[in-house]
Amino acid sequence: MIGFRILKRRRQVEAELVQRFRTVPVANVSDSMSRMTAGGASLRPLHRGGVMAGPALTVKTRPGDNLMIHKALDLAAPGDVVVVDGGGDLTNALIGELMIAHARTRGIAGIVLYGAVRDCAWIRENDLPIYAAGISHRGPYKDGPGEINVPIAIEGMVIEPGDLVIGDDDGILCVPFDQAEAIYAAAHKKHAMEEKKMQAILEGRDDRSWIDATLTRLGCAIEA
Repeated sequence: MIGFRILKRRRQVEAELVQRFRTVPVANVSDSMSRMTAGGASLRPLHRGGVMAGPALTVKTRPGDNLMIHKALDLAAPGDVVVVDGGGDLTNALIGELMIAHARTRGIAGIVLYGAVRDCAWIRENDLPIYAAGISHRGPYKDGPGEINVPIAIEGMVIEPGDLVIGDDDGILCVPFDQAEAIYAAAHKKHAMEEKKMQAILEGRDDRSWIDATLTRLGCAIEA
């Protein structure tokens, strides 16, 4: 029944493509998606550092309850990113060190939680990618309902089971399954261009003429 069900994931991005995305900054991927997709500024990295990439195993749970998150961690395959829509509620933490330790033993690539976590000192000392919207010392309930492997949305960003989810210090992003190859090609090209741009800046040969040209085109009055 809708609201309390566990479905099978019927597709997922290939492991080879996941590895290629790990070499491209999230910002470059975002630019290549016309800067129109994001999970909101509240989702912040809480772990020690490092990038995240993997196919999404999605969870939708009622605020304050983590029963279906526990089940998702048991279902997740090595390399999966568990993405949880907890409604953005920060009253009760939905995961902590015990659940994250279990996730590590299963080889999970990361957890994205639109809700709160606890045991932050422990999370900061570890490199398993954890992104969350906030922190609360109050623990969760385990009564349900919830859903696994259904489409979810975090602040307008839609995540479907098997989509690619990536993350770094700038935040997280979902890359749709059927567009992932094309988006990688565009992001890889963007990254190469920015590396050349950085080299030009460092060598003092960056062309800044575009600024005045743009101001002139837009009709900006500039005093001589």
